[in-house]
Amino acid sequence: MRLLSSLKTPALLFASALTLIGCAETQLIVHGAKKIAGTMGKPVPKTRGYYKVGEPYRIENTWYYPAEDFSYTETGIASWYGPKFHGRITANGETFDMNTLTAAHRTLPMPSLVRVINLSNGRSLQLRVNDRGPFARNRIIDVSRRAAQLLGFEKEGTARVRVEIVADESQRMKLAAIRGEIEPQADIVVKPELRAPVLRQTLNQPTPLPQTPDVRRKLAPVEYKNDRDATVKNVPVENNKQMFIQAGAFIDFANASRVRATLSKYGPAWLSETKVGQQKYFRVRIGPMQTLARADKVLERLISSGFPRARIVVD
Repeated sequence: MRLLSSLKTPALLFASALTLIGCAETQLIVHGAKKIAGTMGKPVPKTRGYYKVGEPYRIENTWYYPAEDFSYTETGIASWYGPKFHGRITANGETFDMNTLTAAHRTLPMPSLVRVINLSNGRSLQLRVNDRGPFARNRIIDVSRRAAQLLGFEKEGTARVRVEIVADESQRMKLAAIRGEIEPQADIVVKPELRAPVLRQTLNQPTPLPQTPDVRRKLAPVEYKNDRDATVKNVPVENNKQMFIQAGAFIDFANASRVRATLSKYGPAWLSETKVGQQKYFRVRIGPMQTLARADKVLERLISSGFPRARIVVD
């Protein structure tokens, strides 16, 4: 993960925390600052982590609320971090090793296990969350360098992903951490399950899909072995996923329409209707965006124009 701007990597949290006030903000020092515990690129001492959820905290006027959420799933942009943080202490007391399969998340318990699926190539990998971050507005998870290599986006730097918590294993990790039964930086690995592709066909036309070489190549799982004991598999790629800027969600249709008209100067603005429980919402979106660089630029313009809660979404 690159230090492109203030507070876009976990390492800068310590400096920013000194400017914040209140009990919640001081939490940044605990779960954001990374103390040097090893040397870059070399084997690092392994420290025993502990179970942690943490108190609400604020970064650049945005509040984050850590919580146990064993039904968590989210689609968005992933990034990775490596050499600059190799050997530093993570938010739950472990030592960050860029060559192991770990991740940083803003609110999930630590440790917990998540499944990260690269929506561009279908690769799926399970990672242990042991750190806080990322705090760039359009990133939902930071993975270690090794994880980025196995997921296939190290060179690109970012990827469109879906992140799902592995509930049963995360609860088991919680109990083990509380009891002190997890060895220092022990890898708790559960092999990812292969999601079989679903072929749509009508009942009165049961003819199977022709098994041409091209079709077989797309449907066949490709397995990648890393240099440890985890397994990475290809799952069907979700080619219909697109990237948008969401400026906000409104209950009132008239308000949403006014916002849509205001934002049309930034690109194709439209309304997307959704329901949360029994409540109907009208989401104002711009896009789809063809590149992350373009999405980043539009997002910055929206935030500076008075839409601080604007964010990148992948649907």
